[in-house]
Amino acid sequence: MNFERLPFATIDHLRPITQGHQEVIFSPGKTVGQVLAIAERLEAAGGSFLATRVDPGQAAALAARFPRAEVNELGRTVYMAPDPEPAPTGRGTVLVCTAGTSDLAVAEEAAVSARAFKNRVERLTDVGVAGIHRLLTQTDVLRAASVIIVVAGMEGALPSVVGGLVKVPVIAVPTSVGYGASFGGLAALLAMLNSCAAGVTVVNIDNGFGAAAAASRINHS
Repeated sequence: MNFERLPFATIDHLRPITQGHQEVIFSPGKTVGQVLAIAERLEAAGGSFLATRVDPGQAAALAARFPRAEVNELGRTVYMAPDPEPAPTGRGTVLVCTAGTSDLAVAEEAAVSARAFKNRVERLTDVGVAGIHRLLTQTDVLRAASVIIVVAGMEGALPSVVGGLVKVPVIAVPTSVGYGASFGGLAALLAMLNSCAAGVTVVNIDNGFGAAAAASRINHS
């Protein structure tokens, strides 16, 4: 069955062929019952599911219905891996790098999503330009990755710095972290789009999931 029609959703079971991964549940705007019903159909078809941007009620309901599911409160994700979980199929490591601790929520969404897309994932946290020596001691870690997701708010300078240190693709994620003139992440977004470092690609504000999807395609190419 390619499609499964519910009164409120048409579940696309072709996604592993067309997109390389199972359909993902974007939870905002959905009721608890709708999220549960979609997760049940995905689990029945593929033995797993990933729900992003879950609220506490949705997370609690998914955890009660699926005891094996992993709830990441910080990243607002619920992921139930197949049992047994297959080994990563990407050719290398997706490194998720954060400028500050305040960026971790978006970074965790990226990390969980990248894992769900069958990538080996590592994390490098709190290495922003306010203390750039913290980053410069980690060049071996940066250069060992196949793809780097860089998550930063404020002025969004970290992806440019990372892009100047490595030869692998860098995917920049601006976050809405910052004071008034950051305009909810717009300042970081514009800074990343204007990066002087070559090879930096930018996704939307707070879009950790989108960065993971792009990184996974690169890592599987």
